[in-house]
Amino acid sequence: MTLPTTAQCLALLADGRLLAITASRRPRANRADVKCVVAGAPATCERMQEVVRLARHTEARLDSRDQVVLSMDTVPAPDERDWELAAVLADRMVRGLYRHSGGAVLAHGRSDAWHLGRVQAGVPLAIGHVRHHLPLAPALVVGAGTDLAPDVDCLSISHLGGLLGHPDPAAAVSSAKAWFPLHSGGVNDSLGWVEVSVHPLAQGGADEEDTIAAPGADLGTQLAVRRALAGARHFDGRGLGRWRSVVRFGQPRFQGASYELALVMADRLARGREYVPRGRIIATGCSSAWHAGQVETVEGVEPKLALILEQAVAGDRVLLPAAWQGQLPDGFAAALRARGASHACIERIGMI
Repeated sequence: MTLPTTAQCLALLADGRLLAITASRRPRANRADVKCVVAGAPATCERMQEVVRLARHTEARLDSRDQVVLSMDTVPAPDERDWELAAVLADRMVRGLYRHSGGAVLAHGRSDAWHLGRVQAGVPLAIGHVRHHLPLAPALVVGAGTDLAPDVDCLSISHLGGLLGHPDPAAAVSSAKAWFPLHSGGVNDSLGWVEVSVHPLAQGGADEEDTIAAPGADLGTQLAVRRALAGARHFDGRGLGRWRSVVRFGQPRFQGASYELALVMADRLARGREYVPRGRIIATGCSSAWHAGQVETVEGVEPKLALILEQAVAGDRVLLPAAWQGQLPDGFAAALRARGASHACIERIGMI
Protein backbone atom coordinates (compact mmCIF):
# COMPACT_ATOMS: atom_id res chain seq x y z
CA MET A 1 0.00 0.00 0.00
CA THR A 2 1.40 3.38 -1.05
CA LEU A 3 1.01 5.98 1.68
CA PRO A 4 0.34 9.64 0.88
CA THR A 5 3.11 12.13 1.57
CA THR A 6 0.66 14.89 2.50
CA ALA A 7 -2.90 15.06 3.81
CA GLN A 8 -5.23 17.87 4.80
CA CYS A 9 -8.18 18.15 7.16
CA LEU A 10 -10.41 21.20 7.60
CA ALA A 11 -11.92 22.67 10.75
CA LEU A 12 -14.58 25.35 11.05
CA LEU A 13 -13.74 28.02 13.62
CA ALA A 14 -16.31 29.79 15.78
CA ASP A 15 -15.97 33.02 13.78
CA GLY A 16 -16.77 31.21 10.52
CA ARG A 17 -13.23 30.95 9.19
CA LEU A 18 -12.12 27.70 7.63
CA LEU A 19 -8.89 26.34 9.12
CA ALA A 20 -6.78 23.88 7.11
CA ILE A 21 -4.43 21.55 8.97
CA THR A 22 -1.84 19.99 6.68
CA ALA A 23 0.19 16.92 7.61
CA SER A 24 3.29 15.88 5.68
CA ARG A 25 5.37 12.75 6.14
CA ARG A 26 9.11 12.32 5.70
CA PRO A 27 11.84 9.92 6.93
CA ARG A 28 12.38 10.49 10.63
CA ALA A 29 16.21 10.46 10.57
CA ASN A 30 16.53 10.78 14.36
CA ARG A 31 14.08 13.70 14.46
CA ALA A 32 11.01 13.98 16.69
CA ASP A 33 8.10 11.74 15.70
CA VAL A 34 5.70 14.71 15.54
CA LYS A 35 6.57 18.30 14.68
CA CYS A 36 4.03 21.14 14.64
CA VAL A 37 4.37 24.55 13.01
CA VAL A 38 1.96 27.38 13.86
CA ALA A 39 3.42 30.80 13.13
CA GLY A 40 3.22 33.18 16.09
CA ALA A 41 1.28 30.76 18.31
CA PRO A 42 3.66 28.56 20.32
CA ALA A 43 0.92 27.52 22.79
CA THR A 44 -1.30 26.24 19.95
CA CYS A 45 1.69 24.49 18.43
CA GLU A 46 2.47 22.75 21.74
CA ARG A 47 -1.16 21.74 22.22
CA MET A 48 -1.41 20.28 18.71
CA GLN A 49 1.70 18.17 19.27
CA GLU A 50 0.32 16.97 22.61
CA VAL A 51 -3.08 16.10 21.11
CA VAL A 52 -1.59 14.10 18.24
CA ARG A 53 0.80 12.17 20.46
CA LEU A 54 -1.93 11.34 22.98
CA ALA A 55 -4.36 10.22 20.25
CA ARG A 56 -1.72 7.84 18.86
CA HIS A 57 -1.78 5.96 22.15
CA THR A 58 -4.77 3.83 21.19
CA GLU A 59 -3.29 2.72 17.85
CA ALA A 60 -2.53 -0.98 17.94
CA ARG A 61 0.55 -0.77 15.70
CA LEU A 62 3.57 1.50 16.01
CA ASP A 63 5.71 2.57 13.08
CA SER A 64 8.14 5.30 14.12
CA ARG A 65 10.23 5.38 10.93
CA ASP A 66 8.61 8.58 9.66
CA GLN A 67 8.23 12.06 11.06
CA VAL A 68 4.88 13.82 10.63
CA VAL A 69 4.94 17.61 10.35
CA LEU A 70 1.62 19.40 10.96
CA SER A 71 0.85 23.04 10.19
CA MET A 72 -2.13 25.43 10.23
CA ASP A 73 -2.85 28.02 7.58
CA THR A 74 -4.49 30.33 10.12
CA VAL A 75 -4.32 30.67 13.89
CA PRO A 76 -7.40 29.86 16.02
CA ALA A 77 -8.30 31.85 19.11
CA PRO A 78 -6.26 30.84 22.18
CA ASP A 79 -9.27 29.26 23.92
CA GLU A 80 -10.61 27.50 20.81
CA ARG A 81 -10.11 23.74 20.67
CA ASP A 82 -12.57 22.30 18.17
CA TRP A 83 -9.75 21.95 15.62
CA GLU A 84 -8.23 19.12 17.68
CA LEU A 85 -10.13 16.32 15.88
CA ALA A 86 -8.97 17.74 12.54
CA ALA A 87 -5.33 17.54 13.70
CA VAL A 88 -5.80 13.91 14.79
CA LEU A 89 -7.42 12.98 11.47
CA ALA A 90 -4.74 14.74 9.39
CA ASP A 91 -2.07 12.78 11.28
CA ARG A 92 -3.91 9.49 10.69
CA MET A 93 -4.64 10.25 7.04
CA VAL A 94 -1.01 10.91 6.13
CA ARG A 95 -0.02 7.62 7.78
CA GLY A 96 -2.73 5.66 5.99
CA LEU A 97 -4.74 4.87 9.13
CA TYR A 98 -7.86 6.75 8.02
CA ARG A 99 -9.14 6.92 4.45
CA HIS A 100 -12.21 8.53 2.94
CA SER A 101 -13.99 8.44 -0.41
CA GLY A 102 -12.45 11.60 -1.83
CA GLY A 103 -12.30 15.35 -1.47
CA ALA A 104 -11.53 17.12 1.76
CA VAL A 105 -12.53 16.17 5.30
CA LEU A 106 -14.15 18.65 7.67
CA ALA A 107 -13.82 17.68 11.34
CA HIS A 108 -15.20 19.24 14.50
CA GLY A 109 -14.40 17.97 17.99
CA ARG A 110 -12.12 18.06 21.00
CA SER A 111 -11.17 15.87 23.95
CA ASP A 112 -9.79 15.99 27.46
CA ALA A 113 -8.84 12.31 27.13
CA TRP A 114 -7.24 11.76 23.74
CA HIS A 115 -5.06 9.04 25.25
CA LEU A 116 -8.28 7.04 25.74
CA GLY A 117 -9.50 7.78 22.22
CA ARG A 118 -12.43 9.87 23.48
CA VAL A 119 -14.03 12.52 21.26
CA GLN A 120 -16.31 15.22 22.64
CA ALA A 121 -18.69 17.65 20.99
CA GLY A 122 -17.37 21.17 20.96
CA VAL A 123 -19.05 24.52 20.37
CA PRO A 124 -22.15 23.92 18.18
CA LEU A 125 -21.50 24.35 14.47
CA ALA A 126 -23.35 27.06 12.60
CA ILE A 127 -25.47 25.09 10.14
CA GLY A 128 -25.29 27.82 7.51
CA HIS A 129 -21.49 27.72 7.59
CA VAL A 130 -21.52 23.92 7.43
CA ARG A 131 -23.76 23.90 4.36
CA HIS A 132 -21.59 26.54 2.75
CA HIS A 133 -18.49 24.37 3.16
CA LEU A 134 -20.06 20.97 2.42
CA PRO A 135 -19.06 21.10 -1.28
CA LEU A 136 -15.47 21.23 -0.02
CA ALA A 137 -16.02 18.50 2.54
CA PRO A 138 -18.07 15.48 1.49
CA ALA A 139 -16.73 13.72 4.58
CA LEU A 140 -17.84 15.48 7.77
CA VAL A 141 -16.70 13.99 11.11
CA VAL A 142 -18.00 15.48 14.35
CA GLY A 143 -17.98 14.63 18.04
CA ALA A 144 -21.10 12.86 19.29
CA GLY A 145 -23.74 15.25 20.56
CA THR A 146 -23.11 17.96 17.99
CA ASP A 147 -26.50 19.36 16.97
CA LEU A 148 -26.72 19.35 13.16
CA ALA A 149 -29.67 19.64 10.81
CA PRO A 150 -31.11 16.24 9.79
CA ASP A 151 -30.19 16.77 6.15
CA VAL A 152 -26.50 17.23 6.93
CA ASP A 153 -24.78 13.91 6.25
CA CYS A 154 -21.97 13.30 8.72
CA LEU A 155 -20.20 10.67 10.79
CA SER A 156 -20.80 11.30 14.49
CA ILE A 157 -18.32 9.58 16.79
CA SER A 158 -17.76 9.45 20.53
CA HIS A 159 -14.42 7.65 20.24
CA LEU A 160 -11.74 7.27 17.57
CA GLY A 161 -12.61 3.63 16.98
CA GLY A 162 -15.87 4.90 15.49
CA LEU A 163 -13.97 6.17 12.45
CA LEU A 164 -13.73 2.58 11.22
CA GLY A 165 -16.69 1.06 13.04
CA HIS A 166 -14.47 -0.46 15.72
CA PRO A 167 -15.23 -0.80 19.47
CA ASP A 168 -14.24 1.91 21.91
CA PRO A 169 -10.41 1.74 22.14
CA ALA A 170 -10.58 2.82 25.79
CA ALA A 171 -11.76 -0.71 26.60
CA ALA A 172 -8.21 -1.90 25.85
CA VAL A 173 -6.47 0.85 27.86
CA SER A 174 -5.40 0.18 31.42
CA SER A 175 -4.52 3.19 33.59
CA ALA A 176 -3.13 3.46 37.10
CA LYS A 177 -1.84 6.27 39.32
CA ALA A 178 0.71 6.51 42.10
CA TRP A 179 1.54 9.48 44.28
CA PHE A 180 4.87 11.00 45.32
CA PRO A 181 5.82 13.88 47.66
CA LEU A 182 6.60 17.18 45.97
CA HIS A 183 8.73 19.25 48.33
CA SER A 184 9.79 22.78 47.52
CA GLY A 185 10.08 24.15 51.02
CA GLY A 186 6.87 26.16 51.04
CA VAL A 187 3.09 26.20 51.07
CA ASN A 188 3.03 24.44 47.70
CA ASP A 189 4.31 21.15 49.15
CA SER A 190 1.88 18.43 48.15
CA LEU A 191 1.48 14.87 46.97
CA GLY A 192 1.80 14.88 43.20
CA TRP A 193 0.53 12.05 41.04
CA VAL A 194 1.78 10.24 37.98
CA GLU A 195 -0.54 8.20 35.76
CA VAL A 196 0.55 5.49 33.36
CA SER A 197 -1.86 4.30 30.65
CA VAL A 198 -0.92 1.22 28.62
CA HIS A 199 -2.45 -0.15 25.42
CA PRO A 200 -1.34 -3.52 24.01
CA LEU A 201 0.71 -3.51 20.84
CA ALA A 202 -0.38 -5.79 18.01
CA GLN A 203 3.24 -6.48 17.12
CA GLY A 204 6.21 -7.09 19.38
CA GLY A 205 9.83 -6.10 19.00
CA ALA A 206 9.35 -2.33 18.92
CA ASP A 207 12.00 -0.13 20.49
CA GLU A 208 10.67 0.20 24.03
CA GLU A 209 11.52 3.88 24.43
CA ASP A 210 9.67 4.74 21.20
CA THR A 211 6.46 3.33 22.68
CA ILE A 212 6.51 5.63 25.73
CA ALA A 213 5.19 9.21 25.52
CA ALA A 214 5.01 11.86 28.23
CA PRO A 215 3.21 14.80 26.55
CA GLY A 216 3.42 18.06 28.46
CA ALA A 217 6.66 17.17 30.25
CA ASP A 218 9.93 18.85 29.35
CA LEU A 219 12.43 16.99 27.20
CA GLY A 220 14.66 15.99 30.13
CA THR A 221 11.72 14.50 32.03
CA GLN A 222 10.50 12.68 28.92
CA LEU A 223 13.89 11.03 28.45
CA ALA A 224 14.12 10.13 32.15
CA VAL A 225 10.61 8.63 32.10
CA ARG A 226 11.46 6.48 29.08
CA ARG A 227 14.71 5.23 30.61
CA ALA A 228 13.06 4.40 33.93
CA LEU A 229 10.13 2.48 32.43
CA ALA A 230 12.24 0.66 29.85
CA GLY A 231 14.70 -0.38 32.57
CA ALA A 232 12.02 -1.49 35.04
CA ARG A 233 10.23 -3.52 32.36
CA HIS A 234 13.53 -5.19 31.47
CA PHE A 235 13.83 -6.26 35.11
CA ASP A 236 10.22 -7.45 35.01
CA GLY A 237 11.16 -9.85 32.23
CA ARG A 238 7.74 -9.77 30.55
CA GLY A 239 7.12 -6.13 29.77
CA LEU A 240 9.38 -5.22 26.86
CA GLY A 241 7.91 -4.45 23.45
CA ARG A 242 4.32 -5.24 24.42
CA TRP A 243 2.74 -1.85 25.18
CA ARG A 244 2.05 1.65 23.94
CA SER A 245 2.36 3.90 26.98
CA VAL A 246 1.34 7.43 27.93
CA VAL A 247 2.61 9.04 31.13
CA ARG A 248 0.83 12.04 32.62
CA PHE A 249 1.78 14.11 35.66
CA GLY A 250 -0.66 16.07 37.79
CA GLN A 251 1.97 18.81 37.95
CA PRO A 252 4.13 18.58 34.79
CA ARG A 253 6.82 21.05 35.88
CA PHE A 254 9.06 19.97 38.76
CA GLN A 255 12.68 19.12 39.45
CA GLY A 256 14.44 15.97 40.58
CA ALA A 257 13.94 12.25 40.06
CA SER A 258 12.16 11.33 43.29
CA TYR A 259 9.01 10.52 41.29
CA GLU A 260 10.63 7.52 39.58
CA LEU A 261 9.54 4.85 42.06
CA ALA A 262 5.94 6.12 41.88
CA LEU A 263 6.19 6.03 38.07
CA VAL A 264 7.45 2.45 38.07
CA MET A 265 4.76 1.33 40.53
CA ALA A 266 1.97 2.99 38.50
CA ASP A 267 3.28 1.20 35.40
CA ARG A 268 3.34 -2.15 37.20
CA LEU A 269 -0.22 -1.62 38.44
CA ALA A 270 -1.42 -0.71 34.94
CA ARG A 271 0.22 -3.84 33.47
CA GLY A 272 -1.14 -6.14 36.19
CA ARG A 273 2.33 -6.82 37.59
CA GLU A 274 1.77 -5.45 41.08
CA TYR A 275 -0.64 -6.18 43.92
CA VAL A 276 -3.33 -3.50 44.15
CA PRO A 277 -3.43 -1.78 47.56
CA ARG A 278 -6.68 -0.89 49.32
CA GLY A 279 -5.84 2.80 48.90
CA ARG A 280 -3.13 4.69 47.06
CA ILE A 281 0.49 3.83 46.48
CA ILE A 282 2.63 6.70 47.76
CA ALA A 283 6.26 6.22 46.79
CA THR A 284 9.51 8.11 46.49
CA GLY A 285 12.85 6.90 45.20
CA CYS A 286 14.98 6.81 42.09
CA SER A 287 17.50 4.45 40.53
CA SER A 288 20.54 4.35 38.31
CA ALA A 289 19.81 0.65 37.65
CA TRP A 290 16.11 0.05 37.14
CA HIS A 291 17.07 -2.86 34.88
CA ALA A 292 18.20 -4.60 38.08
CA GLY A 293 15.13 -3.49 40.04
CA GLN A 294 17.27 -1.39 42.37
CA VAL A 295 15.73 1.43 44.43
CA GLU A 296 18.04 4.25 45.56
CA THR A 297 17.69 7.13 47.97
CA VAL A 298 16.59 10.68 47.21
CA GLU A 299 17.03 13.96 49.05
CA GLY A 300 14.62 15.62 51.47
CA VAL A 301 14.00 12.79 53.90
CA GLU A 302 12.54 14.79 56.80
CA PRO A 303 10.15 17.14 54.93
CA LYS A 304 8.96 14.37 52.63
CA LEU A 305 8.24 12.01 55.51
CA ALA A 306 6.36 14.80 57.29
CA LEU A 307 4.33 15.49 54.15
CA ILE A 308 3.52 11.80 53.66
CA LEU A 309 2.45 11.45 57.29
CA GLU A 310 0.21 14.49 56.97
CA GLN A 311 -1.43 13.35 53.72
CA ALA A 312 -1.73 9.57 54.23
CA VAL A 313 -5.21 8.12 54.69
CA ALA A 314 -6.65 4.68 55.41
CA GLY A 315 -5.58 2.03 52.91
CA ASP A 316 -2.53 3.89 51.58
CA ARG A 317 0.67 1.93 51.03
CA VAL A 318 3.87 3.98 51.45
CA LEU A 319 7.05 2.77 49.74
CA LEU A 320 10.39 4.34 50.72
CA PRO A 321 14.04 3.64 49.81
CA ALA A 322 15.77 1.09 52.07
CA ALA A 323 18.37 3.74 52.90
CA TRP A 324 15.66 5.68 54.77
CA GLN A 325 15.05 2.87 57.27
CA GLY A 326 17.47 4.26 59.84
CA GLN A 327 16.27 7.84 59.30
CA LEU A 328 12.59 7.31 60.07
CA PRO A 329 11.53 9.51 63.01
CA ASP A 330 10.35 7.84 66.19
CA GLY A 331 6.71 6.88 65.99
CA PHE A 332 6.48 7.22 62.20
CA ALA A 333 5.26 3.65 61.63
CA ALA A 334 2.84 3.86 64.54
CA ALA A 335 1.43 7.15 63.30
CA LEU A 336 0.86 5.66 59.85
CA ARG A 337 -0.87 2.62 61.36
CA ALA A 338 -3.11 4.93 63.39
CA ARG A 339 -4.23 6.45 60.10
CA GLY A 340 -4.90 3.01 58.63
CA ALA A 341 -1.89 3.20 56.30
CA SER A 342 1.25 1.05 56.09
CA HIS A 343 4.82 1.46 54.86
CA ALA A 344 7.83 -0.50 53.66
CA CYS A 345 11.44 0.47 53.02
CA ILE A 346 12.52 -1.41 49.91
CA GLU A 347 15.85 -2.11 48.26
CA ARG A 348 14.32 -3.55 45.07
CA ILE A 349 10.99 -3.60 43.32
CA GLY A 350 9.28 -6.98 43.61
CA MET A 351 8.42 -9.78 41.22
CA ILE A 352 4.96 -11.38 40.97
